[in-house]
Amino acid sequence: MSTETMSTISDFNQKSHDETDAEHRVQVELLNELCEAVKKNAPPTVISDIFQQLVDYSKAHFLSEELLMRQMSYDDYEDHVGDHVRMLEALDEIAEAQASGKSVLVSGKAESILKFIKQHIATRDQRFADFLLRGVK
Repeated sequence: MSTETMSTISDFNQKSHDETDAEHRVQVELLNELCEAVKKNAPPTVISDIFQQLVDYSKAHFLSEELLMRQMSYDDYEDHVGDHVRMLEALDEIAEAQASGKSVLVSGKAESILKFIKQHIATRDQRFADFLLRGVK
């Protein structure tokens, strides 16, 4: 394999890692926003808007991350995707709590998801980033 090709793969992997890091920052910011809005008793429409942005963004992020994992034949794909499924299920639980007017549950669940996603980023996503940086396929 030529140096030029290796450089291109390396650039691709670093670009993917940088974009994924930026997506993670947005996801964490939206979770923080949701927690703060609930704590401050923001109007339900504000909470709903933030929550919907979080759900939509998370689905798009997970889809792009999972596509990249498949393209790279990532060996921890199933377990990693399992975390994504658990997060989306937790977001569904928040939607149910919000719909039933249980803002205390929304706050607790949002904080729980925030901890979960930070742990996910520090472990599973870091492992995937390391995999990408090695250029393993």
